[in-house]
Amino acid sequence: MATCPAGHTSASDDFCDVCGVLIGAAPSLTPGGTPPGAPAGTGAGAWGGGTGAGEAPAAAPVPGGACPQCGVTRTGQFCESCGYDFTTAGQDTLDPAVYRSAPPLPVPTGSQRAAQAPPGGPVSAAPPGGAEWTAVVSADRGYYDAVQAAGGPDAASIAFPAYVPQRRFRLAGSEVRIGRHSASSGIDPEIDLSVPPADPGVSRLHAVLLKAPDGTWSVVDPGSANGTAVNGSEIPQGKVVPLHDGDRIHLGAWTAISVVRGG
Repeated sequence: MATCPAGHTSASDDFCDVCGVLIGAAPSLTPGGTPPGAPAGTGAGAWGGGTGAGEAPAAAPVPGGACPQCGVTRTGQFCESCGYDFTTAGQDTLDPAVYRSAPPLPVPTGSQRAAQAPPGGPVSAAPPGGAEWTAVVSADRGYYDAVQAAGGPDAASIAFPAYVPQRRFRLAGSEVRIGRHSASSGIDPEIDLSVPPADPGVSRLHAVLLKAPDGTWSVVDPGSANGTAVNGSEIPQGKVVPLHDGDRIHLGAWTAISVVRGG
């Protein structure tokens, strides 16, 4: 242990590790500016003894005077009150401890981050195609009129309902059945069209919606009595027909089912 001129006990015997004042002689440099034992070609600047190869080390700070930052009497290289480094006067450099004690910068809010984000920055990924689909069931007066115009043994006895509420069914699972509930047959379709006013032209198991591996949907008519149409064209029974966003399925006497992506 060493004692500096200011009376501090220092573990270092060259500069006081409390106030920074010079205790003993600075390490000597070789004529080439390299400390003894250092690798050849290493200049004094790399060791902190001077500003370049062959230059003498910087003079030690002289005690006395007042700290230009806080006014406390100077006793060494660093001000004991605020940490001001007297060897860098005019640069307003503080001891690293002063920086560590500074309060942290405020963290920007979400809106501030959005405002600061550069154009073309990362955006949220869109959900995979067909991740969510909905079947919207309604009554189509135009389709009903076309069925009536085509005629049939029971066409004259079927009247278009005065009011049919629109219903929405979220498509889930690997298949969704369309038909009419039948306790005797054990049929309980996911899209039950037996709810009043029931369409008399809909079979108990009229059509089935099938989910593809990519999340899209198709429709198949397993053998209904009155057939199924997609976008105005009747589909062959047993054939799987791919569906697209906004396609319309017609069945029965007036039922229309729009298949849409999303809600």
